[in-house]
Amino acid sequence: METEILSQLLVDQLNKLTTPYLADGCLRTGVPIRFAPAGLRPLTNNMRCAGRARPIRHVGSIDIFFEALESCSAGDVFVIDNAARMDEACIGDIVVLEAKAAGISGFVVWGLHRDSAELSDIGFPVFSMGSLPTGPQRLHVRPPDILSQAIIGTHVITSRDFVVGDANGVLFLPEDRLEDIVAAAIAYRETEARQLKGMKEGRGYRFQTQFGAYLARRQREPSYGFRQHLKDIEAAGEV
Repeated sequence: METEILSQLLVDQLNKLTTPYLADGCLRTGVPIRFAPAGLRPLTNNMRCAGRARPIRHVGSIDIFFEALESCSAGDVFVIDNAARMDEACIGDIVVLEAKAAGISGFVVWGLHRDSAELSDIGFPVFSMGSLPTGPQRLHVRPPDILSQAIIGTHVITSRDFVVGDANGVLFLPEDRLEDIVAAAIAYRETEARQLKGMKEGRGYRFQTQFGAYLARRQREPSYGFRQHLKDIEAAGEV
């Protein structure tokens, strides 16, 4: 129960952080950044979702999504591996409405969707590589890991991962480092907010980051980079 409460608190925090802040949090904590390829986009830019990954490998029939719903938890994000196929859509309005009613918080599809107009009207978070009119015309043998892992781009996603998607894209975050990532992302957000406030008040970014001092030191030490300089003075911009 304590683990479930902690997970929900972290999801609440994830919902308040953009994926760029979380990516910066990964960099600051030394966690490899795992992201969906840039072609995987939300249906509309105001869509976002966050929750535990529920991996699903699609083999040609929508029954696998209903099977996953039998054992999913409210707040899970369906992470669907359809091998980036461009010849079929693997989800549409029926699957999305059923999942929404079951408490799923979103879809991330390494493949295509259909029923675009209907999905836009529903307004439920769907991230995919695009749309196509036709569904599958195949049915492959079910692999043993059909509900235990999904491959998105080059990354293997399991239920030990959390997913965050927004207008910038989709990130996958390991559960065992989630607290550290969230804390670092919040710190970075606060630092950037102070800098942006200063810029609106007339204190330019170069002034705030002591850019002249950085150039002087780089002249003395050619290997000294701007990223290290920002880290030294605890500023935002690069991490």
